[in-house]
Amino acid sequence: MDSLTQLALGAAVGEAAMGRRIGNRAILWGAIAGTLPDLDVFVPLGDVVRDFTYHRSASHSLFVLALLTPAMAWLITRIHPDTREYFRRWMLAIYLVFATHVLLDSLTAYGTQIFWPFVTTPVSLSSIFIIDPLYTLPLLIGVVAALVISRQTDRGHLVNRFGLLASTLYLGWTLGAKSIADRNFEDALRDQGIAYQKIFTTPAPFNSLLWRAVARDEGGYYEAYYSLLDDDNAIRFRFFPSDERLLEAIVDHWPVQRLRWFSRGFYAVSERQGDIVISDLRMGLEPSYVFQFKVGEISNPHPKPVAPEQLTADRDLGMLRLVWNRIWDQDVELGPPQASLRG
Repeated sequence: MDSLTQLALGAAVGEAAMGRRIGNRAILWGAIAGTLPDLDVFVPLGDVVRDFTYHRSASHSLFVLALLTPAMAWLITRIHPDTREYFRRWMLAIYLVFATHVLLDSLTAYGTQIFWPFVTTPVSLSSIFIIDPLYTLPLLIGVVAALVISRQTDRGHLVNRFGLLASTLYLGWTLGAKSIADRNFEDALRDQGIAYQKIFTTPAPFNSLLWRAVARDEGGYYEAYYSLLDDDNAIRFRFFPSDERLLEAIVDHWPVQRLRWFSRGFYAVSERQGDIVISDLRMGLEPSYVFQFKVGEISNPHPKPVAPEQLTADRDLGMLRLVWNRIWDQDVELGPPQASLRG
């Protein structure tokens, strides 16, 4: 999730775990602990593919964070010696902040390696977009209430707890919404006779009403949208080719192998002005994907591997308006018009 959400979640959990006993320091340290796991983005690992695919690994492991928790609690009680009697409570609060951070990330499209180093495959339920105001807003309201309302009463503390409850219930809603969308996508694929190997579904940006599906087959992938407010299940699938032949000569290139594994097969291969590009299909809207990497170049007699480069995705703010309109109107088209249409 985005940094603001993780900061708000950490602050809210810190306040809920420590209560009124130490004042706003619980909010402060909860916010700090809530941002710590994401600091791995500042650690260079050698190239852009390593930086991209190793994010949310060791720093997001429930086991590694359990080892870090006592050190964090010790540091806090050294800075605030009057709270040493609450050392165990600090341990509980800090680990709850760490755990809620990584568990929330596991609900996003890319997921989290929460069982690292024993299992390195990211856990990904893909039920919430990386920025969702309806999840973040209750957390912010609760934290602000705890900060501004007098500590002489429990009112601010209770508002914070209600904020946590509301945000947690919203996560439950997203899981239920995903289940409905998954069923409708799969039914539509079957009814339209579209053969596919695997399917990935995720919310469209900033909401949990509009859902996007990517269904892979041997020659490419289908993209479709479904709103929970649609009158019926008239889902339209658009097909986009993926030129896997471009990878044949560089298939053993480590960045190629890593991206194919990390994307779980939901990637597209294309040629752009002589460059071989792999796009991760899980984040973005066709044809603009957030994570695109140059991994090779066309040359004679065969394509050659190159040091990976991350390409800048086109940002079309007008697409967000179309996403909003598509929630309410199933006739709104998302995606390039030149794609072949199914359904």
